[in-house]
Amino acid sequence: MNISAKAVAVEIHGNFVDGHEIEAGGGSMLDVHNPATGEVIAQIPNSSADDVDLAMRSARAAFESREWGGMDVRARARLVGRLADAFEANLEQLYRLETLNNGRPLNETRAQLSRLPDFFRYFAGLALARRDAVIPVEGSYLSYTLRTPIGIVANCTPFNHPLMILCKSLAAVLASGCVTVVKPSEYTPLTTLKLAQIFVEAGLPPGVFNVVNGLGQSAGKMLAEHSDINKLVLTGGTEAGRIAGAAAAKVFAHQTLELGGKTPVMVFDDFELDRAVNYAAFGAFIGAGQTCVCASRHLVQASIYDEFVAKLKAKTESIRIGNPFDPATQLGPVISARQRDRVLSYCAIGCADGARLVTGGAAARVTGHENGYFVQPTVFADVTSRMRIFQEEVFGPFTSVTPFKDEDDALRLANDSPFGLAAAIRTRDVARAHRIAARVKAGIVWINDHHRLDPASPWGGVGSSGVGREFGTESFDDHFSTKSVMVATHDQPFDWYRDTATQRRLN
Repeated sequence: MNISAKAVAVEIHGNFVDGHEIEAGGGSMLDVHNPATGEVIAQIPNSSADDVDLAMRSARAAFESREWGGMDVRARARLVGRLADAFEANLEQLYRLETLNNGRPLNETRAQLSRLPDFFRYFAGLALARRDAVIPVEGSYLSYTLRTPIGIVANCTPFNHPLMILCKSLAAVLASGCVTVVKPSEYTPLTTLKLAQIFVEAGLPPGVFNVVNGLGQSAGKMLAEHSDINKLVLTGGTEAGRIAGAAAAKVFAHQTLELGGKTPVMVFDDFELDRAVNYAAFGAFIGAGQTCVCASRHLVQASIYDEFVAKLKAKTESIRIGNPFDPATQLGPVISARQRDRVLSYCAIGCADGARLVTGGAAARVTGHENGYFVQPTVFADVTSRMRIFQEEVFGPFTSVTPFKDEDDALRLANDSPFGLAAAIRTRDVARAHRIAARVKAGIVWINDHHRLDPASPWGGVGSSGVGREFGTESFDDHFSTKSVMVATHDQPFDWYRDTATQRRLN
């Protein structure tokens, strides 16, 4: 069924605190737009310090309660499994709400969100499999560790993948026994509010999952610098990460920051060209290019460079731009007029710096959606490493192509960036693929693929792309404090001050 977004009335939302939606006390309201039409579809509060503090108090009370904090590990794992089932039962509603709110084509949204329930099942499994260590030590002692949940996780999520990026953190939070206060992007709060409601209805105790709405520079900042947070999780721009990370460091909170990216894709001449072009289009334009792992720098061996550029031009111009609810649509709008203008400004920058505009470079017109924030998928060629479009994150349907001579040249270009979130390699030479994977500066490397993730595989970057890891045991373990316990198993008398001269060991 083709759904008309225009039929959706403007909804007024508050914050989600202590198990239900409440009116915020801040006073001012923010408009939430449908990026495909520019229409206002909802309003949310710009939360005040008092609103943030109320959510934090609710989270702390839940963490210390018998209902959640005192819950048996196996009971909690079973509950997280039921939350996954509830998520799955509501997928159709969540698909459509997320497409309405962030403009991704429905087919993309469905393909992404359908995997999310298994994030919770994976971390529930880790909770069941968790074992604390017994450590062999010198002497007649038993040494072991105890891990306890760290407490409140403050989570600031972005607009590009509202539910997916939330769930990367939320699944570990709930399975570990922590609690959270989430500040979703002011552009895309609707599915976060809906998921909180779904989870409470499925049995999650009140206060475990709270949501405060508002602008990043106000509500987000107040959350990151709150004196009672124990861990900060933020996905966003590098500068936002620096500011939020510095604030959280003042209270010595754990941090996981996934920040900017400028993913290099190294294409060698032994790889099938058409397949490389198809991966290039997917990596660059999925999600309208609004991903931190966007394939934004294609580095192509000189012997196939011209043919690659020609084929990528043809592939890019075949992509269907349109109404995100139309099953035929392959590319939706960017999130806002501001983001559209930013992407178009980089088109002008690329031309001014001497890069060759291969295709795109302008706003796209979609019949019936004239006020939407659509941008033509854009390809620049003959880009050098000194150009701004090679170095700076654009965050839109925008990619560049640069030739390289050999493996060392490809690596030099790939590593010529302050970012280090992801990288991709296209080659049939197995030894070369592993050599490059070891030397490229990135936290994630794809060989002959792109944009793949799994809850068991760690996700995160190096350099200006952030710190910490989501997914995997690395993420789960970072939600605990480790306590070391040392037990004397001998029965020998001890009096240091009587036998000081004969003692041979102090520690």
